[in-house]
Amino acid sequence: MKIGFIGTGIMGLPMAQHLQNAGHELYFSTHFIEVPSELLIASATCCASAQAVAQQADIIIIMVPDTPHVEDVLFSEKGVASGLSQGKMVIDMSSIAPIATKTFAKRINELGCEYIDAPVSGGEVGAKAASLTIMVGGSEEGFARAKPLLALMGKNITLVGGNGDGQTCKVANQIIVALNIEAISEALVFASKAGADPAKVRTALMGGFAASKILEVHGERMIKRTFNPGFRISLHQKDLNLALSAAKELGMSLPNTATTQQLFNTCSANGGGELDHSALVQSIELMANHKVTE
Repeated sequence: MKIGFIGTGIMGLPMAQHLQNAGHELYFSTHFIEVPSELLIASATCCASAQAVAQQADIIIIMVPDTPHVEDVLFSEKGVASGLSQGKMVIDMSSIAPIATKTFAKRINELGCEYIDAPVSGGEVGAKAASLTIMVGGSEEGFARAKPLLALMGKNITLVGGNGDGQTCKVANQIIVALNIEAISEALVFASKAGADPAKVRTALMGGFAASKILEVHGERMIKRTFNPGFRISLHQKDLNLALSAAKELGMSLPNTATTQQLFNTCSANGGGELDHSALVQSIELMANHKVTE
């Protein structure tokens, strides 16, 4: 199949490689980011614009950081929309605003093309292992068409509902992840300052009701101080902003989400915006005047 892929960063690079390894012919564009050399193999073409990618490919996948980036890739002068012809499909795997997604989908549908939102969870580890959780919004027909490609990049693939519902699910996911990281940060800093070995505390907790993937992966990051980004704080801030702005529109409160966003803001204010989101622990350490490893 001829597939366009726009956005080959930390997540997009391994996702595109899985598609290549399955034998698909890929078309890339430098519209948003330079294409890594390891993707430019015999079955790949680097196009001059997103428009050219859409002209060549049957399905165009987008994996960029935020709502304005998706809008630019789709609807700029030489964007994807200007290169589409009837029957093609756009799959947006970015994490962006649900309401904007519905607007984007309508504009693409008016061109006679299918649109699905398919944001992912699992970070760089999941992208490399092709084990991402993928939350899909779109028609059942579009989902059926996209699923064989999505299955090359992820394992838990769910059609949540119509356009925008995949993005709503992703926002909910990011609330849960953020609050879990915050809870683990508090627990490990507390344990360490009380004199316990945080590594042994984490091991003990992994065998009980507090066990979680976040305790397993990010708890270890906090102890080993490995904050090189799998998923940057700045991106998680963006996702929590989506949650908080949507909550305002819905007339509801997300009190702990708001608090966790302030802790992320503390990390960014101290130069940690580009660190992995597990570095949230540094804001708790700052208030405790104590590091997990002390």
